[in-house]
Amino acid sequence: MPSQKQRMLAGQPYIANDPELEADARRAAELNELFNAVSATEPQRRREVLAALLGKLGAGAEIRSPLHVDYGYNIRVGEGVFVNVGAVLLDVAPIVIGDDVQLGPYVQLLTATHPVEPVARRAKWESGQPITLGENVWLGGGAVVCPGVTVGANTVVGAGAVVTANLPANVVAVGNPARITREI
Repeated sequence: MPSQKQRMLAGQPYIANDPELEADARRAAELNELFNAVSATEPQRRREVLAALLGKLGAGAEIRSPLHVDYGYNIRVGEGVFVNVGAVLLDVAPIVIGDDVQLGPYVQLLTATHPVEPVARRAKWESGQPITLGENVWLGGGAVVCPGVTVGANTVVGAGAVVTANLPANVVAVGNPARITREI
C-alpha cells in the first residue's frame, strides 16, 4: 500500500497529518523561517536557503520575503522569475512557475483541495491539483490561483483576481472569478 506521501505526490487523496508528511512540513517550515529571517543584504545566503527549500530555483530568480510554502519540494521556479513580498505557495501538488514570470505582492498559488463531504473532511482527507504558470506570466498583487489551473504564456492577471479555470496564452484576465477582458 502506498504511503500518504506517495499518495500526495501521485495526486491521490491522502491524510496530511501523516508522520512522514508532518516531518517534511517541519523541514520546510524551518527553511522557510530561515529564508524569511536572512537579510536582503545577504543575497547569496538567501539563494542558498531557497535552493535547499525549493525543488528548482532558476538562474536570476528573485523571491522576496516573507514567503510561505507547505513543502517546497513541489515548487519549480524558472529563470528570471520575480516573486514580490507575501507570496503563499501551497505545494501539496506541483507548482511550476515558468521563466520570466512576475508575481505581485501577496499572490497565492493554492494547490490543496478538501472534500466537500463532511465525513471525509472531518477524517482529514485532502488532495491537490497542480498549478502551472507559463513563461512571462504576470499576476497582479493579491491574485489567487486555484488548484488545477494553468495560465498560458504572456498572460496578465489583474490585481485581486481569483483564477478558477485555465487561462490561454496572451490574454488579460481580471475579476472574481477571473474573466478574459482582451487579447494581447
